Amino acid sequence: MNPNIRNIAIIAHVDHGKTTLVDGMLHQSGIFRANQVIVERIMDSNELERERGITILAKNTAIHYRGVKINIVDTPGHSDFGGEVERALKLVDGVMLLVDASEGPLPQTRYVLHKALEAKLQPIVVINKIDRPDARIQEVTNEIYDLFIDLEASDEQLDFPILYTNAKLGIAHRELDEPSTDLRPLFDEILRTIPSPEGSMDHILRLLVANLDYSSYLGRIAIGRIFDGTLRQGDEVAIAKCDGTLQKTQITKLYTFDGLERIELRQAEVGDIVAIAGVEGIAIGDTLTHPETPRPLPPIRIDEPTIAMMFTINTSPLSGREGTYVTSRHLRERLHKELLTNVSIRLEELDQMDAFKVMGRGELQLAILIETMRREGYELMVGKPEILTKIMEGVTHEPMELLVVDCPESYVGVVIEKLGARKGKLVKMVNHSTGRVRLEFTIPSRGLIGLRSEMMTDTRGTAVLNSLFDGFAPWQGDIPMRVTGALVADRPGRATAYALYNLQERGELFAGPGTEVYEGMIIGENAREVDLDVNVVKEKKLTNMRASVADEAIRLIPFRTLNLEQAIEFVNDDEFVETTPASIRLRKKILPANKRPRRARALETN
Repeated sequence: MNPNIRNIAIIAHVDHGKTTLVDGMLHQSGIFRANQVIVERIMDSNELERERGITILAKNTAIHYRGVKINIVDTPGHSDFGGEVERALKLVDGVMLLVDASEGPLPQTRYVLHKALEAKLQPIVVINKIDRPDARIQEVTNEIYDLFIDLEASDEQLDFPILYTNAKLGIAHRELDEPSTDLRPLFDEILRTIPSPEGSMDHILRLLVANLDYSSYLGRIAIGRIFDGTLRQGDEVAIAKCDGTLQKTQITKLYTFDGLERIELRQAEVGDIVAIAGVEGIAIGDTLTHPETPRPLPPIRIDEPTIAMMFTINTSPLSGREGTYVTSRHLRERLHKELLTNVSIRLEELDQMDAFKVMGRGELQLAILIETMRREGYELMVGKPEILTKIMEGVTHEPMELLVVDCPESYVGVVIEKLGARKGKLVKMVNHSTGRVRLEFTIPSRGLIGLRSEMMTDTRGTAVLNSLFDGFAPWQGDIPMRVTGALVADRPGRATAYALYNLQERGELFAGPGTEVYEGMIIGENAREVDLDVNVVKEKKLTNMRASVADEAIRLIPFRTLNLEQAIEFVNDDEFVETTPASIRLRKKILPANKRPRRARALETN
């Protein structure tokens, strides 16, 4: 046991204030200089994290309080990144569960708490945002107790302390009416509640690798926790791989975390979270141990993926213009690199040499991967998401989700009708008397594809949707997906205002004047069920009797620019999303109109 270390993970639902609270803890621990310029949400260092305001990757930091080193792991709150949470929980002895004082426990709160209780970790409950005008602290406290009981927490875990915080101001209270001006009550509670790391320095070395990083200078960096023994620079160790093999190596660089820095060490002790550089071939779930008498730890178990998408090279007429990496070799190498650091992703090569089936935990996780790749200079095409089924006792089972919808009272009927058509079953409805209602549904995972954008339209952007994987159930039957067709360009060129003006009555446009198009590219959504091939490059014929200035100015309805998630939700089985560093386009899998199945296509022309 090492009494000078505490290891704790901060877990919560998306946007309940984890990263903001870590900001406050870092500031008040004195790790920054007085004149140091610090941005908000320091731990969200990834560009996408800062843009979206969510945590995607679990990260480590450490502070010192009263002579004790507190290692803190900031975890994602979205269940799509559950693989990050499961790895982070392997490193710690306790968790700090953060809950919004108004919203209370939500699906991801249930998910991350379930994982923590399953790992037998000691919890501290923090009710955050107590300054909100709609805070309902007593009701939220009761909901938290109900959640712990529902998840079958042990008597020891049920005896959790509760603190009340305003993470933005950096204040924590043990009691609501207790005066406090800083986070000291929270630091004290961590030392009191979170147990010291178990293990002995005299035992054989056992270090579990739970995360990987990469440095162009140091190479692959393994991050893990020492469960037994000590580790020194220059030690000869063995990597016990998940497949049972042993690989001998030498520790050349050893680091520990201190604030936002990595400090080089000569020796690390039991219980500490460290980073090891220069060890080739190491992977997540491996154990560093003694080469002569190895004692590997159990590998990290990760929940199975529930959704899959096809990734393939960009074959459109515009391919290669905007990206740097466009070949199947580039795509294969990048996806295999992702497998090294993302344990919840699976990869399967399809019959075509240039296509890959990428499986993950959810639509958002795969969308983040695609967005990251396009920003790195990759061009690729992705197909419609499909769910992964299982055969159990001869019956096809599909993944189910627990969906929680918060919406104004006036839209309850609209929400129930929309989800009923997608095989959603209402299991709970709570009215908090604030003008908003919380509805809980069980719904097939495929019923969520394309739902968010439709729901935002139907509720005028007022609904809040959160979902959580809820196991497998027998196939629920057919679900009607997109009921509209597409407006498809029938020739290459640049879209003209004249052509778009005559098309905007047909449906909603996704392209504006001057957009370069090609045959088979989707430029809008048809108001009817069928696809319609249209001429978007048509120019107005002028004569000496009719000049362009003689007509009224053309007034176009603003076109809708789809982001990556909206594009993925929109496409049908016969369509691709084409992504490049500069553009997101929609297209048909088969570009020439005369080779595409007609599928009861309307015979009208523009």
